[in-house]
Amino acid sequence: MPQKKISFLFLLLNIISVHFAFSQKISDVDKIVAKYPKSFNSTEKLAEKIEKDFDSDSERARAIYSWIAFNIKYDYNAYLNPQRSQGFSYSSEAEKQRKLKQINDNLIQKTFNSKKAVCEGFTALYQDLAQQVGLKCEIVRGDSKVSVRDIGRKTTSSNHAWNIVLIDKKWRLIDVTWGQGYYDSSKGRMVNDFNPVYFDTDPDYFFAKHFPDSGTFSGNRLSKSDFLNGPLIYNTTIEKDYKIKSPDSGIIEARNGDRITVEIKNVSKSNQVFYLNKRNQPVKVQNPKEKRGGLEFQILIDNNIGDYVTIFIDTNSIVSFKIVSK
Repeated sequence: MPQKKISFLFLLLNIISVHFAFSQKISDVDKIVAKYPKSFNSTEKLAEKIEKDFDSDSERARAIYSWIAFNIKYDYNAYLNPQRSQGFSYSSEAEKQRKLKQINDNLIQKTFNSKKAVCEGFTALYQDLAQQVGLKCEIVRGDSKVSVRDIGRKTTSSNHAWNIVLIDKKWRLIDVTWGQGYYDSSKGRMVNDFNPVYFDTDPDYFFAKHFPDSGTFSGNRLSKSDFLNGPLIYNTTIEKDYKIKSPDSGIIEARNGDRITVEIKNVSKSNQVFYLNKRNQPVKVQNPKEKRGGLEFQILIDNNIGDYVTIFIDTNSIVSFKIVSK
């Protein structure tokens, strides 16, 4: 099967298994915010409501995440047809900063009023509301890993944006764009499907799918090679804390007849574990062994394996690897 078709297949499988079988964890904060009006007269009114209803920084940060994810839709048409960057002239640094602030303020109001945006609008609105309720918040720009075709890319690109917010003296990672829903390729449209896993995400999981332009987080340098060459993980992997212990690379070099050992934490024999062959048929793993709080099993590399292999646990896609012939 051609690579493009395989890539599309697994991207579609990701959509089906992650978003329709995903067990959503709705917090008490989310339940309260779900009853908020879909529209407020101003961002100030929304911020006042959040500040009144919640006392802690963590709750307020989560409330902002929830309201945006519940009410702002991803503008897929704008993503496909991006506007040209606004150019402007200035005679001093002060004038430059005023004009940049005006552009950002316009983006925030457009997102808030139209209820749709791409990641720049999501992150700008999140930062604005966070700052209004007294939180220190920044926007981070960088790369994202979203499909099997991203495994083994040669370089990163600046194609996404997310937030970091300071809670209890620690920077927390937040991607509200990914928290609001997903693109359903079978329907050709965005689907709202609240996803809490991208609020205060574990950095190990977050940076498997994100890489900042700065290459750093909280003063620590991140590995670009690990990001580019690591496996593709999915939302259920993060939610269930399915740590991928082996293989440690997303690129598997193998000959026909080789057996690849896979080890995943927090899985047991009671789970159904399988992968799809290149004819899209499920293949149940044979003789799995419980080991060190997880499950270890082998996958035979033969003519039935395609260019990529995706592991499923109980119908949910967990991790994808790229197969390269030795």
